[in-house]
Amino acid sequence: MAHDHASHSHGHAGHVHAAPPPGGAFSAAFATGIALNLAFVIAETIGGLAAHSAALLADAGHNLSDVLSLALAWGAAWLGGRQSSTRYTYGYKGATIQAALLNAALLYAALGFILWETIDHLRHPAPVNGQTVMLLAGLGIAINGLTAWLFRHGQKSDVNVRGAYLHMLTDALVSVGVVLGGGLVMWTGWTWLDPIISFGILALIAVSSWGLLRDTVRLGLQAVPEGIDLAAVRSFLLEQPNVLSVHDLHIWSLSSGDHDTALTAHLVRPGGADAAWLACLAKGLENEFHIHHSTVQVEDGPTPGGCASGCATAEATAATASH
Repeated sequence: MAHDHASHSHGHAGHVHAAPPPGGAFSAAFATGIALNLAFVIAETIGGLAAHSAALLADAGHNLSDVLSLALAWGAAWLGGRQSSTRYTYGYKGATIQAALLNAALLYAALGFILWETIDHLRHPAPVNGQTVMLLAGLGIAINGLTAWLFRHGQKSDVNVRGAYLHMLTDALVSVGVVLGGGLVMWTGWTWLDPIISFGILALIAVSSWGLLRDTVRLGLQAVPEGIDLAAVRSFLLEQPNVLSVHDLHIWSLSSGDHDTALTAHLVRPGGADAAWLACLAKGLENEFHIHHSTVQVEDGPTPGGCASGCATAEATAATASH
């Protein structure tokens, strides 16, 4: 097989790839979020024990899982910014996918622990200091709301950042519920309301986190990214001049970011392809489907073995981020 490296868009086709900064653009947001939430976890745990509040302890447990999640996401973002090596030729971008999967597992493990504690509080109710509950939960609204605000931009293009954003936003909403619950306990004196509110918190977290878990599992299994229609990509390739057929078409994400979508495909095109045609094809895939890393093998014609007689292989790559 002959490789036409002139079609490779890393420099040859005029593309320049700047290495992302270590830790990504959200290093300050991660550091701030971790510091604020760790301090809040300590305060909320002490307050929950003192006030005999299952709702506060449930919220503290979830906030602790958020601290771990933020730390994992930050570490993965830092790894994703490192350069590729002779062993890790794609770099370390896949670390963001693994971190997202681990975060989802930690989240649901924390939910199981909190559920156990809540059931125990429901079976053995104790007087709840509603004023303390309302004060700490109100502080949680401010801290979690601020942390979510720090990730508001990146959550649209990176599932790793979106995980941090959704956790913080969910916690802010949960804290609103805890404040209302604390007020109801003070007003009615019904201590059983506190664990009931905790059950509601658990249900809200489980439901709101399901989409994140689903997306990270899909990334881990190298599924076609959300928003890309495989049939439409196949049709686009078949519409290219002189392309007779397409086979071995694969599309997947190299990392949790939207700008790391990869494609490999075999095109049957009599006469092969030159660098200009491949560069145009790569640009079309980028513009039409936001596929930034494409590798295409062009074959003169099909053979019984599925390859081609006298295969001419060429790479067409269009990327906006460093490998």
